[in-house]
Amino acid sequence: MGASGRLEPQPAAREVLARKYLRPGEAGVDDVFQRVARALAAIEPAATCDAREAAFLQAMRAGLLPSGRILAAAGTGSAATLASCFVQPLGDSIFHTEDGHPGIYVALAEATETMRRGGGVGYDFSRIRPQGCRVAGTGGVASGPVSFLHVFERSAATIQAEGARSGAQMSVLRCDHPDIQAFIDAKRAGGLVHFNLSVGITDAFMQAALAGEPWPLVHRVAPGRAGAGQSAVQRADGQWLHASVPARALLDQLAQGACDCGDPGVIFLDTVARENPLAEVESIAATNPCGEQPLPPHGSCCLASIDLTRLVRRPFEPDATLDAQALAQLAGVGVRLLDNVLELTAWPLPAQRDEARATRRIGLGFTGLADALAMLGLRYGGAASCHLAAHVAETLRDAAYAASIDLAAERGAFPRFDAHRHLASPSFAARLPAALRERILVHGLRHSHLLAVAPAGSISLALADNASSGIEPVYAWQARRVLRAGPAGRVDTLVEDPAWRMWRALRGPDAPLPEAFVTARDLAPEAQLAVVAAVVPFIDGGIAKTVQLMPDARPEQVADALVQAWRAGLKGLTFFRPNPVTGWVLAPVEAGAGCDASVSA
Repeated sequence: MGASGRLEPQPAAREVLARKYLRPGEAGVDDVFQRVARALAAIEPAATCDAREAAFLQAMRAGLLPSGRILAAAGTGSAATLASCFVQPLGDSIFHTEDGHPGIYVALAEATETMRRGGGVGYDFSRIRPQGCRVAGTGGVASGPVSFLHVFERSAATIQAEGARSGAQMSVLRCDHPDIQAFIDAKRAGGLVHFNLSVGITDAFMQAALAGEPWPLVHRVAPGRAGAGQSAVQRADGQWLHASVPARALLDQLAQGACDCGDPGVIFLDTVARENPLAEVESIAATNPCGEQPLPPHGSCCLASIDLTRLVRRPFEPDATLDAQALAQLAGVGVRLLDNVLELTAWPLPAQRDEARATRRIGLGFTGLADALAMLGLRYGGAASCHLAAHVAETLRDAAYAASIDLAAERGAFPRFDAHRHLASPSFAARLPAALRERILVHGLRHSHLLAVAPAGSISLALADNASSGIEPVYAWQARRVLRAGPAGRVDTLVEDPAWRMWRALRGPDAPLPEAFVTARDLAPEAQLAVVAAVVPFIDGGIAKTVQLMPDARPEQVADALVQAWRAGLKGLTFFRPNPVTGWVLAPVEAGAGCDASVSA
């Protein structure tokens, strides 16, 4: 261990830092932090600018990690966006805009510009008419939403954004769209490597699946534009009924696809709507590519994560604790930092700028939870670990909301703020402590949404010694990871977990690992979801959660996990099982040589 008591950076961390975040003249992490702190403090009043810069810098040194977009571009003069997440509206036409939804190729052009500037993009493809529907006035037939996935995929494959980020996309299709079965199977043949897929699931669908009832597949666009001349039947509500399928069979097909190739995941649409304080003025049908931010059309979010491993005091000792006061202090600084990001960033599209200014969404979260739990002697998934995770999330929530109230008093509430609507049950803010709700009634809120737990993969590797990403369990204590090295190069390197490294440094290379040291391969899906369920009540945005499955996992386990997640109030979920289509994200050293590791950073 170094003189500071911290371990020296791993080669993989130095490689990712240099490739993604160091700019000309910068030699290390602190140079990046100084550039970012200076840039984000520059919008403050002249009298407080230096003090804010110092506060931002100190917070980053203590474990506040802005997203990769912020680290890569802030203070560089680049036209790249500092926001990580976007959702692009998509209509059922080629070029024309209808009801605020641009035509498919207009949306493609706008998404391409967003990805070129460094943002990941999600879409709801559900407005696109089903395959085989006649197109009025053309004599042709619709090719369906799955065909357009490949059009968007080819565009994303050509994009290499500033900061060496390739185009990342999410496509959502509602569970009642007539092409949902083809959508579920869209990745079976491989390809679509720049897309994550999710099925938009409703409460009614889950209830029908559990009850063994039929499920109608309908097209939701105006009758004059689809369904004519087909076997579809127009219903009294104006929708076109194409078919009915057993709801349970559709859920099982989804579980089989997720088990076989990791896609699709799910977004629980009704849960998102219930928790959204802006549900009366916006509709959310899609998320960003990693799923931690359900967003409205043209919605966006800038992110930051607090490295929880930096907040563990006396790691591995019987009296080890997590410093909740330090967490709260970092959260307060993080809210102000992200509020400044909204002012500083370049927006790819005017509509994104306008939406961001109207709601001022931000996403402050944490990373390194699993490593922090190991340092505290708590087994991931156990009751004590769930209690600690809930305490972390509650502390983060209360400190972030207090900071947003303070900023509202200083700078003004977000334009769409309505106190009574925001605090009305059952939305998220109705569960805030009474003291915070009373202050919101007086001062308002600066941000409509404040919290999100992102994957934080690259920043966890580059800035947090390969800490466990976001809320995820540790994948492996040692693993082979393939890193990009230039446009075509690849480097296969060893990465090690920081809790494991620290234990070995403190106790020696032969000391047996404590019982708290568990990896994803030791944890059933139920244990992984228990930790997320403990955190969910305190996060107003979303949580990126990928259930890690073992090679022998069965589709029934996936279906059971989906039901558990829905009942627990999760907003979304994805899965990963090593398989011939996707390979391994990481190759655990313990699994032996020969595992195929995909490029992941």
